[in-house]
Amino acid sequence: MSRDEIPTPALLVDLDLLEANIAAMAAHCRKTGCFLRPHAKTHKCLEIARRQIAAGARGISTATVSEAEAMVATGIRGVLLTSPIVDAGKIRRMVELARNGGEVMLAVGHHLEVTLLAEAAEAAGVQIDVLLDLDVADRRFGIQPGEPAFELAREIGRHRSLNIRGVQAYYGLGSHIQGFEARKKASLETMMPAVETLNELRRMGFDAQFLSAGSSGTYNIDCELPVEVELQCGSYVFMDVDYKSIGGQGDDGAYDDFKRSLTVLTTVVSATHCDVVSVDAGIKSFSTETAFRPEAKDWPGLKYEFFGDEFGRLRPVDGGELPPIGKRLEFYTPHCDPTVNLYDRIYAMRGDVVEDVWEIVARKESRPLR
Repeated sequence: MSRDEIPTPALLVDLDLLEANIAAMAAHCRKTGCFLRPHAKTHKCLEIARRQIAAGARGISTATVSEAEAMVATGIRGVLLTSPIVDAGKIRRMVELARNGGEVMLAVGHHLEVTLLAEAAEAAGVQIDVLLDLDVADRRFGIQPGEPAFELAREIGRHRSLNIRGVQAYYGLGSHIQGFEARKKASLETMMPAVETLNELRRMGFDAQFLSAGSSGTYNIDCELPVEVELQCGSYVFMDVDYKSIGGQGDDGAYDDFKRSLTVLTTVVSATHCDVVSVDAGIKSFSTETAFRPEAKDWPGLKYEFFGDEFGRLRPVDGGELPPIGKRLEFYTPHCDPTVNLYDRIYAMRGDVVEDVWEIVARKESRPLR
C-alpha cells in the first residue's frame, strides 16, 4: 500500500525518524550511565515497545492496568505501572499478572494503595516490587518526600508481600518550562527532595536502588542527579508541536534532540471559498487540550483551525497559498499522547510506502461485563 491509498484521516509514523529517535535516547542512556523504562502511554503500541527494549530499555512504563496487561501478554518484562490504583479489581489484575509469571512493578503513594496491594499479593502468594511514589511539585498524586514517605515505607516494610525497589518522582509541570536553563534549574531543584528521600530509605535498610523520573523535556537534565536514575520518557519517539516549542540546549535554542515522526494524514475535502479550505480531520482526529494547533508538515503558510468533529479549516498566512481540493496533507500533532489515543492503528511508513500497520492497544480502560 502506498501513502496515497491510506484512507484519511489516518495516523502515520515515519519509520526512519522513529528509529533514529529510539537510537538517540538509547545512546544518551549509555553515555550518561542512566537507565530507560520508556512510557508506553505515548504510543500504546507493542511493536514500538519491542523496538525500545531491543535498543536497551530495561522495561516499559505504563499508565493503565490495560496497558500493563497488553505489554505483559506479549512477553515484555519489567513493566511498571506508574499511576495509582485504589480499585480492588484493578489491583487483583496486576497481582494476577505477577502470579502468572509477569515481571511487574507498581508505584504506590498512599496507605490505602499499600493495604489493598499487600492483601491481594498475600492472598495470591506472590511478592510485588513497588516504588514509593513521591509528589515533588505537581500535586497530582503520590506522598510527600521526607517523613510522610518514610512512614509509608515503614508500613510497606511490615508486609512480606511487598518489596521497595526505589522511588518514583515525576515533575510533569517542569517538562514544558520554556528555555533549557530555566527548565534545568527548576527540575534539579525540584527533584532533590526525591534524591534525599531515596538515600534515606537506603540508610533505613530498604532495597531502594533507583529514582524513576524524567520526561522527554528533562531527559538530559534528570540524568545528572546524584543517584541511579531510570528515565520514564515517552514522547521522544514521536514528539509534537508542544514539545518543539520548549527550547533546547543548542546554541540556536531549538529543541531538535528528537524529530517529529508522528503525523496525521488528511485530505482537503472542500475548496469552495477563496480564503479557506476544509480538511477531513477535526477534534476527533487531534488532541485539543493545549493552546497549540496542528502544523502542516510540507505546506508552509497555513493556519489550522478546529472546525467541528470531523473537519479542520485552513487559512493562508504569511503569503501562503491554499491547497486544492483532493490534496493530501500531513500535520504534526499538538500533543502526541492523546492524539494517538483517538486511533485504532498507526501506519508505519518508509518513505511513501506503508511497511506495516500497527495496532494501538489498550486505548480504553474497559472490560466485558460478567
